[in-house]
Amino acid sequence: MGKITGFLEFPRQEETAEPIAERRKHWHEFVAHLEPERAAIQGARCMDCGIPFCTNGCPVNNIIPDFNDLVYRNRWRDAIEVLHSTNNFPEFTGRICPAPCEAACTLNINDAAVGIKSIEHAIIDRAWDEGWVVPQPPAHKTGKRVAVVGSGPAGMACAQQLARVGHAVTVFEKNDRVGGLLRYGIPDFKLEKRVVDRRVDQMQAEGVVFRTGVLVGEADLGTVLRTGKEQVGAQILIDEFDAVVLAGGAEQPRDLPVPGRNLRGVHFALEFLTAQNRVVAGETVPDQILAKGRHVVVIGGGDTGSDCVGTSNRQGAKSVTQIELMPRPPEAEDKSLTWPYWPLRLRTSSSHEEGCDRDWAIVTKSFRGDEQGNVKALVCARVEWQKDSVTGQYRMIEVAGSEFELRADLVFLAMGFVAPVAALLDAFGVDKDARANARAVTEEGGAAPPYATSRGKVFAAGDVRRGQSLVVWAIREGRQCARAVDEFLMGTSDLPR
Repeated sequence: MGKITGFLEFPRQEETAEPIAERRKHWHEFVAHLEPERAAIQGARCMDCGIPFCTNGCPVNNIIPDFNDLVYRNRWRDAIEVLHSTNNFPEFTGRICPAPCEAACTLNINDAAVGIKSIEHAIIDRAWDEGWVVPQPPAHKTGKRVAVVGSGPAGMACAQQLARVGHAVTVFEKNDRVGGLLRYGIPDFKLEKRVVDRRVDQMQAEGVVFRTGVLVGEADLGTVLRTGKEQVGAQILIDEFDAVVLAGGAEQPRDLPVPGRNLRGVHFALEFLTAQNRVVAGETVPDQILAKGRHVVVIGGGDTGSDCVGTSNRQGAKSVTQIELMPRPPEAEDKSLTWPYWPLRLRTSSSHEEGCDRDWAIVTKSFRGDEQGNVKALVCARVEWQKDSVTGQYRMIEVAGSEFELRADLVFLAMGFVAPVAALLDAFGVDKDARANARAVTEEGGAAPPYATSRGKVFAAGDVRRGQSLVVWAIREGRQCARAVDEFLMGTSDLPR
């Protein structure tokens, strides 16, 4: 814990952000980590609460009270050791995790939670600045080879853990650079790619081999010729490696099959975000989707939609509107009912603060275009959600006479992701669950090892197994899968669960 009476004496310390007018002019991160003195005050607020619900609320089970106390006592070198013991990449979570740990904080019952995420951000940034983050190559090699398919946070965490215990790990990535959605989905103003690159450098020094621009599975010849990428068959990986981990993520976006869907100007969100990230990285993107001078509508109220808002504003959109099918959440949750679980409440991101009209309980019925086939408007209607008295489920009812049009020159579909790429799972012949994810259990003691698929030697972790989720869940699954693979290869494992 921190100071015994700290939670009574000190208010929550918030990270500072660059003014809106300034940060909209560039693509760099604009949130500054807490200075050591303010981070110590934040850590002092950590209570001697007996049961640290924050640790349970954190998917990687960070030992939060310990590193809070260490920061309070100015023992930063020890704090990063504690933080790294459960989380391979705290610089990712300290920037983009929504912080379920803070929702579970005991102080959050009747006060502002301890700013756990900001403390994590401060610890890891200082650790990099001080040179405390160094490669940890293994003392001995096992002679075992592991292939990891996908270089997002699950694949990176799994690869790093396995390399550190002496396995020869090769990560296969279909894109030109490592990072998955960390690199291509999340804008640089939230996560600069230098943050990813320095971890890649560390992992290479630890022995991890990255092979980018490689399509794994049975890609059709047209795709191979069009992209110019190398292709590696699933059976080749199974034959040449002692274990294979599928960590490719959930990449199929949810579509909106309504009239006018094929009009020019209606795009999946990642088409927009990925192109801009490539441009920021110095690449040339032909026919880049640009929001400058256009009326933009974002369909979907989550983080991806918020990223579209921030990107559109930086590109100079004339207006940005974000609509959501679900009803507007309450401004604040009833903590007596929700704590320590993740609450449903209205969340306003930094991108929303930069300029955006938001509306809820709206269904898109069709897209209307001009004579040239360009989208010009959405035909929408307001809806109500009514609870069925028999099943208890909520049903969407369109409000009579509520139809209206919403002007749009550019529409982004940001309604989530439904499944991994089917061709990858089909190529390896693994069983799927009801949601078309790779079927694999996480519990020990079953007929198969944790994270093992129905195909021998093939494991699955992250979104490819659990479906669309958070970066912190991906890191957890990558770490746990690494332990399962290590135990499968060696009979036992010293890696943490």
